[in-house]
Amino acid sequence: MHAEYKVPGGKLVVVDLEVENHRISSCRLAGDFFLEPDDALESINAAIVGLPSSSSSEDIAQAVRSSLGSDVVMMGFSPEAIGTVIRRAMTHAKGFGEYDWEYLAPQPLDPLEHMALDQVLAEEVGAGNRGPTLRIWEWAKPAVVIGSFQSVKNEVDLDAAARHGMEVVRRVSGGGAMFMELGTAITYSLYAPAELVSGMSFQDSYAFLDDWVVQALRGLDIDASYQPLNDITSPTGKIGGAAQKRLGSGAVLHHVTMAYDMDGDRMVEVLRIGREKISDKGVASANKRVDPLKAHTGLTKKAIEDHLVATFRGLYGLRDGSLTPQELDRAKALAQEKFATSEWFYRVP
Repeated sequence: MHAEYKVPGGKLVVVDLEVENHRISSCRLAGDFFLEPDDALESINAAIVGLPSSSSSEDIAQAVRSSLGSDVVMMGFSPEAIGTVIRRAMTHAKGFGEYDWEYLAPQPLDPLEHMALDQVLAEEVGAGNRGPTLRIWEWAKPAVVIGSFQSVKNEVDLDAAARHGMEVVRRVSGGGAMFMELGTAITYSLYAPAELVSGMSFQDSYAFLDDWVVQALRGLDIDASYQPLNDITSPTGKIGGAAQKRLGSGAVLHHVTMAYDMDGDRMVEVLRIGREKISDKGVASANKRVDPLKAHTGLTKKAIEDHLVATFRGLYGLRDGSLTPQELDRAKALAQEKFATSEWFYRVP
């Protein structure tokens, strides 16, 4: 069994395994990481041999950690990364580059249609009717999008949203509220088979699925990094936030909204962002927390989107595609049948 895992912000970890009688009988770890002293590599391999093939990534990481002396220095990887790559080998996980990715260019849609289209495309990928897909969104009207488990009254001032012509909708994934005025946000979705994140914890999968966009932002001379659980940040504030949904059909939906330009005062007028929400962010007010991309680059929103797509294409390959009429029709129907209903919107009043 073989697997490779690029540690977000770190190095490549590669493993080749053999399993006999439900136990790991051979382990060869490799990669472009740094490890001192040299013989620590043999200690790591030896710690893994003999473990049950059903061991969790946490079990593997603990076995590795227990085998290392206090003088061992690991740079660019960690016991947790070793646990992840071994579980990916065991579950025959695939990497980004092993798929034929399709790109869906921005197409203006109403907020409810965006919510429904995310579900439809993820289900199509899970059913094998569509290959892995990257979609950049375009908003036809301003919106506030709340997470699947957020309370409407606790998160949004509906009167203020109405004054500013903002439609409020609920998405299928968890996480916090997204504030979108026209032309002020960059939103993208990844729809992929669940095997892409096989062997990973939810936390690890967030950073893994967005490592390409962190690389793209660094290519624009932005000192971007991933802050667990789901924030893309710079030293001066939050650039964007991610959310994810694993569907029973065998697909993972992962989407991110990044601030391009934002009226912070209007945001805190519409969103009820309390002190507890920002208590661990090192800022005194929510409108100081956001760090828009326009301030970093001076580039147009389209230029940044084009750079993101070019980065993904260069790393993994990406062919231009389009929505099918059936997918769009189904999304429009689902928008009304599910996402526009009071039962869905007020599932958490």
